Amino acid sequence: MNIKEDKYNIKLVSIIGSLIILEILASTLLLHDSLTHAVIDTAFILVILLLVVLFLKMKDKGSTDYLKDRQRLDHIFDTLDVAIWSHDLKTNTLLITPGIENLYGYSLEKFYEDSSLWKKVIHPEDLYVLDEREKMLSQGKAVTSIYRIIRSDGEVRWLQDRGIPTVDEKGKLVDFSSVLFDITNRKESEDQYRTLVEMSPDIIAVYSRGRIDYINEAGYRLYGASSHKELIGKPPSKLIHPNILRQIKENELVIDEQIEKMRFEFQALRLDGESIEVEMTTMPIFYEGRAATQIVGRDISDRKKAEQTIQHMAYYDGLTGLPNRNMFRKYLNEVLHQTKCQKLAILFLDLDRFKIINDTKGHSVGDHLLQIVANRLESAFNSKGMVSRQGGDEFIILLEEIDQEQVIEVAQSILSEFGSPIEIENLEFFVTPSIGISMYPADGEDEETLIKNADTAMYLAKERGKNNYQFYSSKLAELTSRKLDLEKWLRKSMEKNELTLNYQPQIDLETNKIIGVEALIRWHHPENGIISPADFIPLAEETGLIVPMGKWILKEACTQNKRWQELGFDPIPIAVNISVRQIQEDNFVESVLQILEEVGLNPRYLELEITESIMQDIERSTIVLNQLKEIGVQISIDDFGTGYSSLSYLKHLPIDSLKIDKSFVDDIINHSNKGEMVKTIIDMGHNLNFNVIAEGIEKEEQVIFLKQYACNVGQGYFYSRPLPVEQLEELLLKNRNEKAFH
Repeated sequence: MNIKEDKYNIKLVSIIGSLIILEILASTLLLHDSLTHAVIDTAFILVILLLVVLFLKMKDKGSTDYLKDRQRLDHIFDTLDVAIWSHDLKTNTLLITPGIENLYGYSLEKFYEDSSLWKKVIHPEDLYVLDEREKMLSQGKAVTSIYRIIRSDGEVRWLQDRGIPTVDEKGKLVDFSSVLFDITNRKESEDQYRTLVEMSPDIIAVYSRGRIDYINEAGYRLYGASSHKELIGKPPSKLIHPNILRQIKENELVIDEQIEKMRFEFQALRLDGESIEVEMTTMPIFYEGRAATQIVGRDISDRKKAEQTIQHMAYYDGLTGLPNRNMFRKYLNEVLHQTKCQKLAILFLDLDRFKIINDTKGHSVGDHLLQIVANRLESAFNSKGMVSRQGGDEFIILLEEIDQEQVIEVAQSILSEFGSPIEIENLEFFVTPSIGISMYPADGEDEETLIKNADTAMYLAKERGKNNYQFYSSKLAELTSRKLDLEKWLRKSMEKNELTLNYQPQIDLETNKIIGVEALIRWHHPENGIISPADFIPLAEETGLIVPMGKWILKEACTQNKRWQELGFDPIPIAVNISVRQIQEDNFVESVLQILEEVGLNPRYLELEITESIMQDIERSTIVLNQLKEIGVQISIDDFGTGYSSLSYLKHLPIDSLKIDKSFVDDIINHSNKGEMVKTIIDMGHNLNFNVIAEGIEKEEQVIFLKQYACNVGQGYFYSRPLPVEQLEELLLKNRNEKAFH
């Protein structure tokens, strides 16, 4: 092989090689910054010009600068980590630049000695590129090959080999040039980048010219494809909603040389038609030498569901599904701000007897009951507005564009819905609502005032017997203020010894003898005088003060009865009213026994009066009452007929007496049925072997009627009002010597 010493005068090899180098560098640098591109392009041009000038100077070997220019050009090639291989097939002239030593680790002479050495060191797994390379070159086509070599020191490096053939007019290969340079660092960076992209749990894709060019595994799997081939080449609308694509196209601009990123959240469709929520960021890039758009995104369906759940929890009641207080107030404020001329109504509902059921039957029953209540409220609600649960057993209804007559119709409809019992676990529960109503704008012009006034009106409904509705009036504000004062005074009443007991005798109607007394609490406030039990007993029940108050009453009554016995009066039972709230206390039976033992009163002389509301928890009531009977205490049902007693339960309870409520005794002379209800209760009581006691006797006609139908015990103003201790002792003294009443 003829090797020419002057390597730089062979068909512009140097310039061709330099141009090839620049071509390869420009096509492989992974740079997107336009400023960097400009700098590199300028540098390339300067290098080319320098090489041309040097070459032109070298044409004149007589030039005094020839050797100096040659040295400079040598220096350029020596410093470039690039090798140029040129073979003139006509003259069999081979040119190899010294850079090949840096690439392969073998001396330049080795390659001149064995021109096939470059093939021998190719990694065995990459030898297949030789066939492809030879085929392309034989056709006169340039080819770029990427393969690994094994250097002399055993290190494996990646090379990029750009081969450019020259053919004559007959298509015969006459010249061949190749430029090789080390791309190991770039290749490793690309492999690392590719690994990160492919292993990423996020969607990473690229599209350009209206089609998808690339998508990673996470991306195609998210969209329901089995491989990337199902999406590559498809329009980007397969990934991105068309509306979003239009926004990207309109806004995909470079502003002040800064690439603008865009972020979207949208609903996309998988290939199987399933809908998913996607969060996506897009950015313009260069991909394979052309402008493209890169997509990075992720599936946020779970996050969206969590956000919806949180949103629902923030504005809806988890138990009933109704809007909660936050949603109600938000909606009411919106309605109030939208228009100021329409009429609105706020209905504030509180369930009567719910707490008893919830405390005695457990929260599962209570929760089920609230769900049924919510359904009934929605059934009764057919107007524009909203039904909401405020918490506990409180509900608020907003009625829009409605007048007072229509509000009354809705309120009556709600009360009607609760006329029938609620059945849960084969048990029937009677729950009724107390409803307070405020009207906009008469009773307030903001949501806080309207709700507060409706709440105030609801308490009036409670005080007026429950299971009714009441409209707000300005006078109610005074009542509310007084209620707050009462609660404050009541909490201090026992500490200040303001509470006392009065005693009303119970009379044998046949003999007119006193056979028992009932202890009744009285409150004398030092500044406000006598306060009626009708005012403070419900308040004590509501606030829980009834528990310590009831314990004080019980001990005071037992102590007084024991004192009368010690004074020599005939032993008689003393009746004490017991609240359901007291019976719910876990240690109620123990506290009764402890009081009896401390006082020294025989249990047979204590009678506990309970109301029919005890039936709401028949299981616990049965246990407690049987324990009291074992102690020897007598049990009576007070105000019988006003509640919802079930006779099937009543007959199994250890009850000694039934007390006929005053309202039925009044019917004996004031009602058209002429005491038919009283006769029924008396007959029933006797059939169940109960003693029957009539309360509220005020007329002699009532006494005659009761005696006629075998009710032999009664109490009321006809005989005596409740008396202080001293006055009752006078009657007891008279009762011991003769008949107390004639």
